[in-house]
Amino acid sequence: MTAAVLAGIGACLPATAVPNEELVSWWADRPGTTSVDAGWISSRTGIRSRHVVAPGEATSDLAVTAGRRALDSAGVRAAGTVVLATNTPDRLSPATAPDVAARLDLGPVGAFDVGAVCTGFVYALATAAGLIAARITDSVLVIGADAFTTVLDPDDLTTRAVFGDGAGAVLLRAGTAGEPGALGGFLLGSDGADRELIEIPGGGSRQRSTGLPVKEEDTYFRMRGRPVFARAVTRMSGAVRHTAEDLGWGVAGVDRFVLHQANARILAAVARGLRVPADRFVSNIAEVGNTVAASVPLAMAAGAATGRLRPGDRVVLAGFGGGLTWGSAALVWPDLPLPSYDTPDQGGRT
Repeated sequence: MTAAVLAGIGACLPATAVPNEELVSWWADRPGTTSVDAGWISSRTGIRSRHVVAPGEATSDLAVTAGRRALDSAGVRAAGTVVLATNTPDRLSPATAPDVAARLDLGPVGAFDVGAVCTGFVYALATAAGLIAARITDSVLVIGADAFTTVLDPDDLTTRAVFGDGAGAVLLRAGTAGEPGALGGFLLGSDGADRELIEIPGGGSRQRSTGLPVKEEDTYFRMRGRPVFARAVTRMSGAVRHTAEDLGWGVAGVDRFVLHQANARILAAVARGLRVPADRFVSNIAEVGNTVAASVPLAMAAGAATGRLRPGDRVVLAGFGGGLTWGSAALVWPDLPLPSYDTPDQGGRT
């Protein structure tokens, strides 16, 4: 049976890092704000710093660098298809993936975007696996990339403290289901009834069709934190359990969990719910924050770079995001070159 096999991995972070202390200093200079310290942000989110794009830098710039690094990791210069998971495309139209493919000199390959917010990378993996299984293509460059700080309210410390920018990518090749790196155990889910819990309400056809001017506050991301927290824990826990059991591993048989890096307390709650040690969860949220569609592949790259993911490890991936959407997948970690995770290109440009 033809399977999608992980053959390469790459990552990219913007050059500018913003530590909590810098955010706190910015906030303190604003009139009428309450006092907040860096420790308060870290204790509530687990985040100490995040990376942000420079003026004029876009999602495609990060995606191109991460994609090239994944190709280099796999030792190839081509891919049959590009699937880009993003919630912040360079433009409302057209999709960003064809531009990324062109800048990577991949030729006239199939290229398209997937929009499932923080679950986008898992959805993109499932899509790529289907393309390979159907023999539509023999390799797919799957990228999760977001310049999410560009859609945050500049006056909202809550979201500015949580989100960052970045990109992660993997090269999938056609292989067999039993070999290391073969992806399986996919689960995808959604609940559109809760769409307003995580949203950017302005700019789409719903708002534009009214003929009324868009309110500035409706052009920014907003989220209802408490109900999102509860749903994230429930859905990711269920997805992880389903995938682990579907493959016959069981939760106890999973060596490492790589989940969407939304909040350290969410990861801790999932670990408690699954009754597994927290140290089995790969996390880089302290250094990068919530990077939306880039979250899972960036955590994968960090795990590989630091030795937290080792050849032979049974690994379950899971995400949860706007839509609402959730999903999971699994693989036995293959032997890959270490990604250049700690030395991002300056600005991510090529």
